[in-house]
Amino acid sequence: MVKTRVKAADLREKSKAELLQTLANLKKDLLNLKVQHVGGAGSSSGLKIKEMRKNVARVLTVISQTERKKALEEAKGKRIPYDLRFKKTRAIRRKLSRSDRNVKTVRQQKRLTHLARRQYAVKA
Repeated sequence: MVKTRVKAADLREKSKAELLQTLANLKKDLLNLKVQHVGGAGSSSGLKIKEMRKNVARVLTVISQTERKKALEEAKGKRIPYDLRFKKTRAIRRKLSRSDRNVKTVRQQKRLTHLARRQYAVKA
């Protein structure tokens, strides 16, 4: 009934249908454990419940990661949707690119060419 730990590496090899079947089985086992815990099965059932919840979370994580990866591959070469972009930080996302930082206005260009920085030689 209760497995020790589901490995994420093993889950990645399975198809989506197999993952959904595994998820259904884990949820059923979790429900049974909760019923036993309420019935007063013992102190160790709390640890088993915790482990089962983590197993369910692992399966759901692998499912979402594989779906996300497929969606990113489909969007390759196109504009990537906001929910699939990498989060990073707000400051990094808003930071200008190197080429945008180096762009100068016409006024700045004129000022740089006509009013270049003067260099003075000091007489010894």
